[in-house]
Amino acid sequence: MIHRAETLRQPRLGWRVVLFFSVSLGLAGCTGEAQEGQAAPPQPAEVGIVTVRTENVSLTSEYAGRTAAFETSEVRPQVSGLVQQRLFEEGAEVAQGEVLYQIDPGLFEAAVAEETANVANAKAVAERARIQAERLRPLAQQGVTSAQSFTDADAVATSASAAQAQAEARLRTAEINLRYARVTAPISGRIGRSLFTTGTLVAAGQAEPLATIQRLDPIFVDIQQSSASLIRLRRALSEGETAADSADVRLKLEDGSDYPLTGELQFTEVTVAPDTGTVTLRAHFPNPDGLLLPGMYVRAVLSQAKARDAVLVPQQGVTRNPNGEASALVVIDGDKVERRTVEIERAVGNRWLVTKGLEAGDRLIVEGANKAKPGSSVKPVPASGPELGQQETPVAQSSEGATL
Repeated sequence: MIHRAETLRQPRLGWRVVLFFSVSLGLAGCTGEAQEGQAAPPQPAEVGIVTVRTENVSLTSEYAGRTAAFETSEVRPQVSGLVQQRLFEEGAEVAQGEVLYQIDPGLFEAAVAEETANVANAKAVAERARIQAERLRPLAQQGVTSAQSFTDADAVATSASAAQAQAEARLRTAEINLRYARVTAPISGRIGRSLFTTGTLVAAGQAEPLATIQRLDPIFVDIQQSSASLIRLRRALSEGETAADSADVRLKLEDGSDYPLTGELQFTEVTVAPDTGTVTLRAHFPNPDGLLLPGMYVRAVLSQAKARDAVLVPQQGVTRNPNGEASALVVIDGDKVERRTVEIERAVGNRWLVTKGLEAGDRLIVEGANKAKPGSSVKPVPASGPELGQQETPVAQSSEGATL
């Protein structure tokens, strides 16, 4: 019995030995792996960088503006009378000198006829007085007649000549009034609706015009720029930070589309509007198709200056904190990460124009910034992606609105 019990315990002891060695090997393996993991140093995070460089950039701004006719003329009668005819089509193009209205010319024709007769009579009187004076001249010289008689005759001739000149002047006035009975276009352009119909009595110097003509090609655009913006621009120009740029102006229409033709800046107003605090800039645009009409609201895009050695960086390389402060991560010597506080002036396409905090040669992190912490080591590699490409002709743009 004793031998049988010992025989039964021997297999159980063998399983325990096997289990013990298995657990020991497993613990040894885990301990070895843990030791190997602690021994391996962490690899620096890989980040994409771009090297900051400087370039010249046009400082383009966008302002509110309204169109205005190049020339405007209100057609008014210069004589009084009844309108007999309207000789134009409303909304049509009219040429300078084209007859627009015909006023009843009867009274003016009669006045011309009367003054013509008066001129003829004055000529006859003047001629007779002249002949009389010429006859008395030699007689007075010979003493046949008194000098006083010649003097009186010469004065009568002079007075008759003056009366003739007066009659001729009245005739010219009558002829002018007759010509004014045909109301003509003072300028070429597009005429609006007629405010008076046939049979209406009109008067010289009346307040209300018969119609209005506007010349629309070319056309003006009055641009509103804040006085503060103008002061900043002039200060930058005087300090040499920027240089004057071209006077070309482009337009954006009310529907957001671009006007196909380029205009030119003409002048800047010399006074500031006290109610809006803006200065008016005037540009003129070709308008051959009549697309632009007076009074249209537009956005004018113009480049008044060009910044020298401007720092332009991709927008994804700049972040803002809850307070709105902008910052960027750069890789410094030793491939360490450093956070810089930057100042941004405006957008330039898909880049920011940075005025403070970055300079040429800085390595700006634009990819993998979430893996880079200030003070940590990173592995910088050139960033890739079409959005990081440099523009060939950078244009910095700002937008400024005004109530018109």
